[in-house]
Order: sequence, then C-alpha cells, then structure tokens
Amino acid sequence: MKAYQTLTFEKKGKIGIVKVNRPEALNALNEAVLTELAEIFAEIEADDSVGVTILTGEGRSFVAGADIAAMKQLNTLEGRDFMIKGQAVMNQIEATQKPVIAAVNGFALGGGCELAMACDFRFASEKAKFGQPEVGLGIIPGFGGTQRLPRLVGKGMAKLLIYSAELIGAEEALRIGLVEKVFPAEELLAETEKFAEIILSKAPLAVRAAKTAINNGLNTDLLTGVSFEGEATTAPLASEDRAEGMGAFLEKRPAAFEGK
Repeated sequence: MKAYQTLTFEKKGKIGIVKVNRPEALNALNEAVLTELAEIFAEIEADDSVGVTILTGEGRSFVAGADIAAMKQLNTLEGRDFMIKGQAVMNQIEATQKPVIAAVNGFALGGGCELAMACDFRFASEKAKFGQPEVGLGIIPGFGGTQRLPRLVGKGMAKLLIYSAELIGAEEALRIGLVEKVFPAEELLAETEKFAEIILSKAPLAVRAAKTAINNGLNTDLLTGVSFEGEATTAPLASEDRAEGMGAFLEKRPAAFEGK
C-alpha cells in the first residue's frame, strides 16, 4: 500500500482500516482527499488480503463536510467539476465489491454524511452528529446526498433534513434508519471490527454477490431486481465455497471458506 498524505491505512488480519487524516480541518474533503480516497479504494479492491474495509476519521470528526474555504474560491464550472469528482468517488466506494463499514466517530456533515452513506453500513459513536447543511451555504448536497439519503430514510425525512439543514445525533440517526448501530465512543472501532470479523467468517464470493444483487436491485423495479438476484447466484453456486458451506452445515462444524 502506497503512502498517502491525507489518509492512513492499517491492516488487522483481513480488515483494512482507512482513516481520513486532516484533523486540523476536521477531516474536510478537498481535492486531495477525494483523489486519495479513489486511489486507496482501487488498491483495496485489487488486494486479495483485504476482505472488509472500515472507513473512519482521525480525531473528533469523521468528515465534517467538504472544505468550504477551498470551495469558496471555485467558480461555477470549477465547483461543478468538484461535485462531479465527489460523486464519482462516492459511486466508486458504493460499487466496491468488498463490504465497507463507516465507523462514524464524530461529525459526519455534508460530504461526510454523503461519504458515510456510500458505505454498506454506518456504525456511529454516541457522540456522532449527522446532517446535510448545504442549503444554509447557498448550495445543495452534491456528492449524492439528494439521492442516497431518501433511499435510506424515506423521501419526507430526507427533505426535512436537507431543507432545514438540521443536525441530528446518533440516536435519532438510528431511529430514522440512517445508521445501523450506535456504540459508546470508546467502543466504536472495536465493535466495528467485531462485525467485520463476522462478515469475514462467511463465504466471500456469496457476500460480494449479495452486495451486487442488493445494490443493482434497489435501482430498478422488483421483477428486474429479482432477475439481477438470479444472475448473481451463479458464481456462488459454482464455487468451492458452496460445497464447503453446505458440507460444514450437514457435518455440524464451522465452515472454512477460501473464496473459491
């Protein structure tokens, strides 16, 4: 793994831990961070030694949003290009075959909330804060927030949060379905790693196929989605992991999956 300027990477077994590392700017997203996020997730996708990725932030923030000081200097076309780049990075993370868990340790505002929403799961510290405050700055969520937020919490709640620019805490985020789990701050990373290990104990080809089927199906009607599911079953059915998993079940022993 190459050295990064705005990110850190640590590996624990088959868990890769990516930290956005600009604590002096509350980990705000600028051009450099977006570029490096795209690069590191491409590396992770190609690295067979990483099975699950945890994405978090250094210090007291997950990602406090886009870097407003940098954005203010952009003209209209430059601003649009920045938004398009952010969208591409979020799309890339969402499309990554391996599961990605956002461990939201603090502020997840604007682009930070959008980054968390691009992950498969959002586990939050009880101290975390979420919001899409863009309309208070004269813009709208531009890294996918107007699309992913209503898919997670429903159209009305998404409009409420976006139109009001209201910030919400972790428990409210859990109640509305924006996050899946909330933990005490000091337990967040350890609990997220425990869940990552649960995923790693399952058949990796099956997990990846399930992710593909879910993501593709959500963007279409039910019958087309079921058809996607049918296509996604082929690789797991043809895998050695299927024989191992079913054999282990019948023999009442833990399965030893190899991703083949």
